[in-house]
Amino acid sequence: MNAILTNTLGLIASSRSSRIGIGATRIAIAIVFIWIGLLKFVPYEADSITPFVANSPVMSFFYAHPEEYKQHLTKEGELKPEERAWQTENHTYQFSDGLGTVELIIAALTLSGFFSKWGGLAGAALSFATPIVTLSFLITTPEAWVPALGDAQHGFPYLSGAGRLVLKDTVIMAGAWLIIVDTARAILKDRVVAKTPIADFVLSDDIVTRLHK
Repeated sequence: MNAILTNTLGLIASSRSSRIGIGATRIAIAIVFIWIGLLKFVPYEADSITPFVANSPVMSFFYAHPEEYKQHLTKEGELKPEERAWQTENHTYQFSDGLGTVELIIAALTLSGFFSKWGGLAGAALSFATPIVTLSFLITTPEAWVPALGDAQHGFPYLSGAGRLVLKDTVIMAGAWLIIVDTARAILKDRVVAKTPIADFVLSDDIVTRLHK
């Protein structure tokens, strides 16, 4: 039994298993950015991010009338032509299209890591930076917390549906950091190999081995 456990743990801890994990993380992050990025071109998704953008000190200027957003919020699946008209005038859809494009670019760069280390590093860095912005919404967006409507559980630490959606970005940030570290090691390994004369390669092989660890 101990031998089986040891062998199983050995397989899990192997370098091949690590490579599979990094690759899977890269794909998972790309899927999130692709799916959410494509949805940014759909009105209901653009409408749903209005509170985040309107309250953000670094994004609200993209909207024409950010201070009026509360009067024009709609539920997912709800169609109100007059509110769609206001959102159009507010540049809500124009901004959302731009954001969706950025998210698709991040996804493409992240996936490019399978054949381009520098491209993958750029994608991972952007994947790491994006949650820093979105997590700031927990501070700037009132709708991220359960409102005080009579229930005793409201405000911090009671996340609303919007707040719970934002919180998941901590996982993306952690995964992106693992990809950054792995890619940086791979780039350093290539630099060591490129600068090592063929005759001295065996003497320097321990350096390459350490970079893999």
